[in-house]
Amino acid sequence: MKQHRDRCAKLVLRVVGTAAAVAAFCAVMPFAWMDAVHKALGMGALPGKPIVQYLARSTSAFYAIFGGLLLLVSFDLVRYRQVLRYIGVTTIALGSLLFVTDRSGGMPTFWWVGEGPIDILIGVLILWAGCGCKEES
Repeated sequence: MKQHRDRCAKLVLRVVGTAAAVAAFCAVMPFAWMDAVHKALGMGALPGKPIVQYLARSTSAFYAIFGGLLLLVSFDLVRYRQVLRYIGVTTIALGSLLFVTDRSGGMPTFWWVGEGPIDILIGVLILWAGCGCKEES
């Protein structure tokens, strides 16, 4: 059972970590591309205000850093079990906050259904993985 849990944990951490690390590209992509993605998602033109660019780029950079952390942790679950637990709990909290923020902020249905609940699920899986890691004797 422990080997199955560890394999599952490593898979989740590496898939989510890789997906999040790819956000580094978004932190430096041209604004015109960001605008095109925004329009393709059916949300109209992306406001060209400095705060919008700042938030888009800094959030992307944060996700990239978080992804790198998940990848790092995935290579030694026992050593980083406390970090796994912290990441699991805070990801559940973040997912809950994002769900409420997305719903109250008027984000499209696909956004609030796909962001907060998915983050909560990922947090639960990471927490499950962190709780399964035991010191080797």
